[in-house]
Amino acid sequence: MPHILVVDDNPAVTIALEMLFSLHEIETTAADSPEAALEALARTPVDLVIQDMNFRADTTSGDEGVALFRAIHERHPELPVILLTAWTHLESAVDLIKAGAADYVAKPWDDHKLLTTVHNLLELAETRRELARHRDGARRHREALERDYDLRGIVYADSASERALSLACQVARSDLPVLITGPNGAGKEKYAEIVHANSAVRDGPFVALNCGALPGELIEAELFGADAGAYTGANRAREGKFEAADGGTLFLDEIGNLPPAGQMKLLRVLETGRFERLGSNRERQVKVRVVSATNADLPALIATGAFREDLYYRLNAIELRLPPLAERQDDILPLARHFLPAGKTLSRDAERALLRHPWPGNVRELRNAVQRAALLSPASTIEAEAFGFAPMRAGAASAAAAVAEEPDRGSIEAALRRHDGVLAQAAADLGLSRQALYRRMDKLGIRRD
Repeated sequence: MPHILVVDDNPAVTIALEMLFSLHEIETTAADSPEAALEALARTPVDLVIQDMNFRADTTSGDEGVALFRAIHERHPELPVILLTAWTHLESAVDLIKAGAADYVAKPWDDHKLLTTVHNLLELAETRRELARHRDGARRHREALERDYDLRGIVYADSASERALSLACQVARSDLPVLITGPNGAGKEKYAEIVHANSAVRDGPFVALNCGALPGELIEAELFGADAGAYTGANRAREGKFEAADGGTLFLDEIGNLPPAGQMKLLRVLETGRFERLGSNRERQVKVRVVSATNADLPALIATGAFREDLYYRLNAIELRLPPLAERQDDILPLARHFLPAGKTLSRDAERALLRHPWPGNVRELRNAVQRAALLSPASTIEAEAFGFAPMRAGAASAAAAVAEEPDRGSIEAALRRHDGVLAQAAADLGLSRQALYRRMDKLGIRRD
């Protein structure tokens, strides 16, 4: 049940409010002085405070109410406070709204409007508590990740990245093959390193091979090695990546580029741990954890016969999907700051430009863009122009301007009429916070009654 603290030295006021709120299943505690209010807050959690502006019969300045609000706001900055005020204290109440008060209500109040405001604020308070619980849970989860696992210095802040990291650390402890999917430049090799660093073979070697960077006829030799004379130019025997990764992890990037013969041999070594070098009949045995990655649509390649279905299911025992950078907005600025050289910072406009950019090249593009801008910027602060991004399209620019534009008198008055003068609802309709609406109304001279 929600709990409200009513602070007023007039028993008639506190009794009336207690009766009103009890009819709507809201618990009420009364306090007749600022001192009693602060003691009650220290003793009992409440969801909302409704406070008078004066507490002594010979005082009408409102100074006591100002002092009480500031004391509450200092001790409980997230606690919403509604000010009960006579018209003579309107200016003080407006100043307190600017300082963080949730709303003010003139005496005598309208029960319907007061209840509407109270319900809105209680819902907002519950939302804030839920967000706080979520943030606290996310913070504890992140601390546990960083405490319990080796994250290889990865920089992240977005919840999507945290989920991917959590899964990577979870699957690392098995010996099953892992398939990392995601666009180019999203950080697939970094996640492969994290899987290795938290696996049972973390003390063994981590060996990487980009299957898309070699001609098809050389990939098999790179993977499995070759005896002297196995192919033109093979003047001596060479060790393959599987042998080099024995007792550790082999990371195969762009696995979709592996030719059919290589796919068949890879399937065999995944199933048996055995293979032969090119040009050799001697079978070799290795124990290797395989982590593969691709930006290709492997099921589509299977449909065309370009990729073996049985190999796909063998590699894809566990799939780890990495979202593109554009879908992890909270990672952009931490990564950008990480890539900055010492002594360089980003201006606010530069940060906004980074957040607006679509990042088709993902983290790799971001790193290159930041390093290039830092190199081309003689000043310590990098401005948006240094990135050389294309200007926003006219339609997008006008839309952004419309979002930032403050509502005019007509828009505000229409919103107030639509919502029967309930400021919290009008503010939500206009896309403003209550404080922003109050400031705009004051600037335009719109009365709140």
